[in-house]
Amino acid sequence: MDIYGEMGVQPIINAAGSLTRMGGSLMPPEVVEAMAAAAERFVDIEELHIAAGRRVAELIGVEAAHVCGSATAGIALMAAACMTGTDIGKIAQLPETDGLRTRFIVQSAHRNGFDRALLLSGGRYVEVGPSPEEIAAAIDDSTAGIYYTFAWFCTEDALPLSQVAEIAHGAGLPVIVDVAAEVPPLSNLTRYAAEGADLYTFSGGKAIRGPQSTGMILGRADLVEACRLNDCPNMGIGRAMKTDKESIAGLVKAVELYIKRDHEAQMAEWEARVQHVLDAVGDLPHVRAWRQVPFGTGQLIPHAAVTWDEAALGITHTEAARRLLHGEPRIAPQLINVERYGFGGMTQTELRFHPHNLEPGEVEIVATALKSLLGKGA
Repeated sequence: MDIYGEMGVQPIINAAGSLTRMGGSLMPPEVVEAMAAAAERFVDIEELHIAAGRRVAELIGVEAAHVCGSATAGIALMAAACMTGTDIGKIAQLPETDGLRTRFIVQSAHRNGFDRALLLSGGRYVEVGPSPEEIAAAIDDSTAGIYYTFAWFCTEDALPLSQVAEIAHGAGLPVIVDVAAEVPPLSNLTRYAAEGADLYTFSGGKAIRGPQSTGMILGRADLVEACRLNDCPNMGIGRAMKTDKESIAGLVKAVELYIKRDHEAQMAEWEARVQHVLDAVGDLPHVRAWRQVPFGTGQLIPHAAVTWDEAALGITHTEAARRLLHGEPRIAPQLINVERYGFGGMTQTELRFHPHNLEPGEVEIVATALKSLLGKGA
């Protein structure tokens, strides 16, 4: 079945990474089968959420878990949990916040376009610098928690999570953490709890390869329960972020598979794909290509970064990305430029070619197309 062709949409070769705008990742057949099986019967969604959370927590080895509708939804639910706890009256009140603690302290280095999800719950940010004194001074009676982000684009100085957690816990406050894309490595699934996070949220549709519209919240049992009560099918702020029975089943199966995956063999395959791209264009005049790994603690998947002298080759990076995307076959690289990623410390324009969403045989197509495109100018 060519479902995309029936709608007049042409598929792409995804060398851009596990980006939501590119569909995240491809689900293994076992995940698709689990979703199809879940679609055949009705189930009490609240019971399913509880059972799925229990299973995910057991698989990963954390205190508690909740399957939600994306890591972004996870941010909104974590914030809501800090403001309401398990109080049904307060849960029904959001996003109206009269009488609730609403302030979340955040270091300037962790502000980004995704953190606005916290605002959906009625929370508000208090921005501080990377200073224990500033964080401590910002805490008052209206503080609901401290917000923290791990991401490849959060490159500015920030206090480590363990130190922030020590300050927060000393004041009786929880720490909530956005770690949407911070696997691999596998060990990161438990790392942030060990460093003091009370709640943290991963995307289910990136390296874990579950349904793109899923996420999971891990952490302290009482706060995870508060996340669940704020979520669909209950009448909380998560009602609009519902996770269907098929996606819940798919995410559980994806976590099972991710835990069992041969991560060393997979990394070796990724490294070989990156080297294939580098070998194809590394000797071209005016072109620089190198192996790169994202900044930070997670999403540690190597990729090929490529840049060149635009005047010498007669083509800009933006135009090269456009031609690849609109060629035959269509190839999507990740275009890194200051206009879009300047907030993350990016100072130069480059194309990145990520290996982990490529299917067998596709890296050769990508390398050949890129060499042809840049070789003409050279």
